[in-house]
Amino acid sequence: MEKIKIGIVSDTHGILRPEVVKELQGVDRILHAGDIVGLDIIEELERIAPVYAVRGNCDHGEWSMKFPKTDLIQLGEASIYLLHNLYEIDIAPGAAGVNIIICGHSHQPAFEEKAGIVYINPGSCGPRRFSLPISMAIMELESRQCKVQFINLERPKDTNTYTTVLE
Repeated sequence: MEKIKIGIVSDTHGILRPEVVKELQGVDRILHAGDIVGLDIIEELERIAPVYAVRGNCDHGEWSMKFPKTDLIQLGEASIYLLHNLYEIDIAPGAAGVNIIICGHSHQPAFEEKAGIVYINPGSCGPRRFSLPISMAIMELESRQCKVQFINLERPKDTNTYTTVLE
């Protein structure tokens, strides 16, 4: 299986920073975990790569109805469940065969492995919230290997990378 490179963003809140666009160059897919706050954000992202996006709690109005609250995406050998708020999960991930859960909402970047499932929150790449970093993630999938790099957009060389094998 060939490598799939995926850009992961969340909580843009109507702002698509040039640094995000730069980091997304060369990705095969983009996942947006909600709080888009404007269809123009998705249209700009679609110029880079195909986009999967879900609605967040700040996405209102007719334009936002185009996006589901959750999405189940198959990319390579990975089954990815995409939602905005992890506390609103509406499936039993293990029973559904999900390997990776991607969420946003907290604006806090996070990577965790729990019960054979990888949980990823890219943080927020929109407006600053409190003292949290402005961040996003790039995920590479190759066969059953998953590599996630978190990018602090204010300090691009300040990255954290996690590698795991999907169950």
